[in-house]
Amino acid sequence: MMKKEWHTWVKEGAVLYCAIYTVTTIANSVLYLIQGIRNDPNGNWHELTRAAIVLIGVLAYELAAHLPIKNILVRAAAVYALTMPLVFGTVWMSGFIEPLSPGALMDITVNYSGLFVIVSVIAVVAEKMQQKH
Repeated sequence: MMKKEWHTWVKEGAVLYCAIYTVTTIANSVLYLIQGIRNDPNGNWHELTRAAIVLIGVLAYELAAHLPIKNILVRAAAVYALTMPLVFGTVWMSGFIEPLSPGALMDITVNYSGLFVIVSVIAVVAEKMQQKH
């Protein structure tokens, strides 16, 4: 039973990862083209960092969806406590490959935390609506 459940999580996570990475990469490219920038000035390392951050985000989603913690707020806090250091560490370590912008660590902290809060609020509201039915 656990093997089948694990397989489902991996398959679900892989599809989610591919979809999010594709959308974020296309959106990034479109924004650059709108600004008249034909080539990504951040280069290939930026793409690999984005891939790692998206992977951590999908991991966060899968953990939130499958951790056996009943209280959704406690589960969200646990997932954040596990994944935020991974996000922060990924960006920090990418600074050894190429220089980070002065606000890179603050930007990723704000962006990841903000998105995490938004997704968590949506999850709490959805769960409360399901409990009413």
